[in-house]
Amino acid sequence: MDQGTPKRQRLARDGMLHPHADRVTSALVSQSPFFDPQDAVQMKYEMLRCADLDACPVAEASRRFGLSRVSFYESKERYEAAGLAGLLPRKKGPKEGHKLTDAVVDFIRLRMRAGPTVPGWDELARLVEEAFGRRVHPRSIERRMRHDKTEGGAL
Repeated sequence: MDQGTPKRQRLARDGMLHPHADRVTSALVSQSPFFDPQDAVQMKYEMLRCADLDACPVAEASRRFGLSRVSFYESKERYEAAGLAGLLPRKKGPKEGHKLTDAVVDFIRLRMRAGPTVPGWDELARLVEEAFGRRVHPRSIERRMRHDKTEGGAL
């Protein structure tokens, strides 16, 4: 598949582009246009199927589909837990506001209510760094506080 095709662009955008498509050696893939070696989700599924239905050793199944044994075991675990959805890429990075703990949010709320004027987001970020020794982007504070307000939380 050409690098500029819409499908390849979608795979890349969605984090599903196989990073080692050039290493896929499975005859199944080379003999049918249905199989796309650049589709990482499809290759993970076929790797698992190869090991399960064809009784192919894990190392061989991994090699045929251009993946590692570690990838095999991670994919197998995720597939068993969630089915095909488990093979989809996971969002990278923290899953929640790990810097904006309950203590930090309580501190921010206190500062927002403390004086006659509400400090700006930049000032709140400076105060958090001063009090907790952690840098939090002003925009992160703003998003969290606006989210809390729309969810019925008190500022």
